[in-house]
Amino acid sequence: MRAVVCREFGPPEKLSVETVDDPVPGEGEVVVDVRAAALTFPDTLIIEDRYQFKATPPFVLGNEVAGVVGAVGAGVDAFAVGDAVIGGRGTGGFAERIALPAAALRPLTPGLDFAEATGFGYAYGTGYYGLRYCGDLKPGETLLVLGAAGAVGLAAVELGRLLGARVIAAAGSPEKLELCRQRGADAVIDYDREDLKVRARELTGGAGVDVVYDAIGGGYAEAALRSIAWRGRFLVIGFTAGIPRMPLNLALLKGCSIVGVFWGAARQREPELFRKMTDELEACAAAGRLRPLVSRRYRLDEVPQALRDMLERRMLGKAVVEP
Repeated sequence: MRAVVCREFGPPEKLSVETVDDPVPGEGEVVVDVRAAALTFPDTLIIEDRYQFKATPPFVLGNEVAGVVGAVGAGVDAFAVGDAVIGGRGTGGFAERIALPAAALRPLTPGLDFAEATGFGYAYGTGYYGLRYCGDLKPGETLLVLGAAGAVGLAAVELGRLLGARVIAAAGSPEKLELCRQRGADAVIDYDREDLKVRARELTGGAGVDVVYDAIGGGYAEAALRSIAWRGRFLVIGFTAGIPRMPLNLALLKGCSIVGVFWGAARQREPELFRKMTDELEACAAAGRLRPLVSRRYRLDEVPQALRDMLERRMLGKAVVEP
């Protein structure tokens, strides 16, 4: 089968598409014929050995996949050949087939196709965990989303509306902002052309925003923190623009909280809450209340270019690899 292989750490251009052995299911394992695999920002980090979860070269890149069960190993009774499933293990996803522990799989998310379902937990799980359980976002409050036109940001925009908030989407181009409007944002800020702090305060009548959902970090984070309301909540999601240095006196002056949101760790540390949130999100998807936007589809040969597009902020919404 064909797969995207990282043989040495480095930029996306060092990746190669190779023919490797087909996986064979061991005891308790399932082989999945991959229909779609999510492209996420951590993919750009793991190939440079800059992610908290490590892989040792050579390895096949790609985390969560959606596909059809092609074979089952001994001791597996939860799945059968032909079942539509979703799951992952951190690597191995950008390939035509992958062997996974049966425990790492679940039935395909109801109401979503393969491309929509893969990465659903990554984007919407992070957003739901952050907004509802870490940020305690309440109906009628104002939510500011940074990096709002990416997969994680758009999920937060959609979830913010679902939770009854007024959503301000911040992104870096008119095209991105128009997409945010189409996906439900009440107001938008072009943070590459406008003063983020000033504009956020203008849009809230000087009161400031109640919750900041920061998916990018970098130089935008401090401006967003300065726009926060008294007793606001600043949610630390990711650092696509770099890890910021924050003046903590702002947290004191505003009486606000700065909260880290790590959905992947919550799966291990809070398994009951993780299952509860997953069930709630899948119920919303099945009812048509949540619908990921798949804007780009890449072949295996195009994965290096896809990751370069992601690094250079050229993506809108969610992108997938379809082997």
